[in-house]
Amino acid sequence: MERGAARGFLPPFGHFATQAIHAGQEPEQWRSGAVVPPLSLSTTFKQRAPGQHAGYEYSRSGNPTRNCLEKAVAALDGAKYCLAYASGLAATLNITHLLKAGDTIICMDDVYGGTNRYFRQVAMKMGINVVFVDCTKLKHLEAAITPETKLVWIETPTNPTLKVIDIQGCADVVHKHKDVLLVVDNTFMSAYFQRPLSLGADICMYSATKYMNGHSDVVMGLVSVNCDDLYERLKFLQNSLGAVPSPFDCYLCNRGLKTLKIRMNQHFHNALAVARFLESDSRVEKVIFPGLPSHPQHELIKRQCTGCPGMITFYIKGNLEHATAFLNNLKVFALAESLGGYESLAEHPAIMTHASVPKEDREALGISDTLIRLSIGLEDEEDLLEDLDQALKAAFPDHNALK
Repeated sequence: MERGAARGFLPPFGHFATQAIHAGQEPEQWRSGAVVPPLSLSTTFKQRAPGQHAGYEYSRSGNPTRNCLEKAVAALDGAKYCLAYASGLAATLNITHLLKAGDTIICMDDVYGGTNRYFRQVAMKMGINVVFVDCTKLKHLEAAITPETKLVWIETPTNPTLKVIDIQGCADVVHKHKDVLLVVDNTFMSAYFQRPLSLGADICMYSATKYMNGHSDVVMGLVSVNCDDLYERLKFLQNSLGAVPSPFDCYLCNRGLKTLKIRMNQHFHNALAVARFLESDSRVEKVIFPGLPSHPQHELIKRQCTGCPGMITFYIKGNLEHATAFLNNLKVFALAESLGGYESLAEHPAIMTHASVPKEDREALGISDTLIRLSIGLEDEEDLLEDLDQALKAAFPDHNALK
């Protein structure tokens, strides 16, 4: 039995590992019959005659290596189409260009700092109105929709406070209104643990920099859709805006997908062990991990996901000085932004990833000086727990005072 199913989550998606390895990778498409898709670095392709080409003409418009990746991700998302971009924010930019000045975006109030910054400091200056709403409360979402609303943007679990949003519930609310699109940022979950399109989302997007690639060596974005018209509009924008990934990055991300199932199961295993350790520690105020029964939306995430990723947020006791001492004394965990790689990372959202979010908004969301975000990697469980314990001891030399 799969780990996720054993813990009461949805059963794993059928044929996931097989599709990750074989979808879009048919050797017959290459003259050589290569089992591993070749890396096609060419920027241009020879035409049979003016305007007559064999599927490719210029690498911004399409590339054989990128095409393999897009086919594979579409299969993993249960989607008809996928498009790859130069970064997660490039994907966000392309989606936003579906709108025009005067349109409104409803965005979940707790999102990645770069998404918040783009909407507030770029999109709004181009005449697009952005409203930030707590979409965990469907009544709030419903109340925020106006005739000008054209797009609802959610991520679940949210970054960094790991709130879980009912995707199907949001889809039901959004699709009562004509021509409003629901976008789900699926970066934290990956295609292995969550399929937003099957839950009613119109667009599933990723920063593939994280779990989908999984090796902290590629910056990339991905967008999956089922609607033919929506795909054609996004495909036009992908080519027109030009924020496409390099063939080499596509090659690396495609390779990363091959171990996605194995990696995500191990991330879940290690994260659950770390979350249980932290929750039982007197030096920790509160642990937020959707895989724990203590999480307020634990039952919801079990209903719409096959498991949990390696993301844990917790409040350390004390103040900023204690949080800083803890982070500075980690040895196995690296103090760094980003997430989803094979290595464990720790960061301070208020100072690092979410520093661009206005201070009053951070405070309202609970992004305080004692909030720490962990990305649990694939190291040995006992080494992760030992590292956390020694860093907590360094932050609280008089541990008995907290008991």
